Parts: sequence; C-alpha cells; structure tokens
Amino acid sequence: MSTRRSRSRQSGASAEITDAQITDLVSKLQQLIPELRARRSDKVSAAKVLQETCNYIKNLHREVDDLSDRLSELLANTDSNSAQAAIIRSLLM
Repeated sequence: MSTRRSRSRQSGASAEITDAQITDLVSKLQQLIPELRARRSDKVSAAKVLQETCNYIKNLHREVDDLSDRLSELLANTDSNSAQAAIIRSLLM
C-alpha cells in the first residue's frame, strides 16, 4: 500500500488522490510560483516544484513578518491621533 493511499484511509477520506490530480496540482503550482514560471519550458520534477513552493511560502512569511515589524515600529513612533497612525491601523486590520 502506498503512503498516499495509507494517509487517505487513515484520515477517513473516501476519495483517493489520483496521479492525474497530483500532476494537475504540480502544473498549477508551477504556473503560480515566479521562480518556476521562468523555467516553464524545462521539465521540472514534482519534488522540485513542491520544494520551490515551500521556499516561496517561507519567503512570503518572512516578508509579512518584516512588514509587520516595520508597521509596529512606525505605529510606536507616531502620534496615535495622527492621520499616519490611522493609515497604519487600517493596514493592520
């Protein structure tokens, strides 16, 4: 029994993931990730697509954390009643 089927049964899912669904997902991820779009003409393995996708998501998380820190610093150094503070607060919501 493959790991994929085993996980499907363990989770109680009634439908198994097919190879066609995996291929479709990999194709869609390849279209979404900028690093992979540049190499679209090359055959890229599914493992490489998934690794690049994970790297891309990690980078996005880092960027969000950095922006959050910058906004927090700006808010801390701004008069709480100013227009700039209102804009920062609206960005955080």
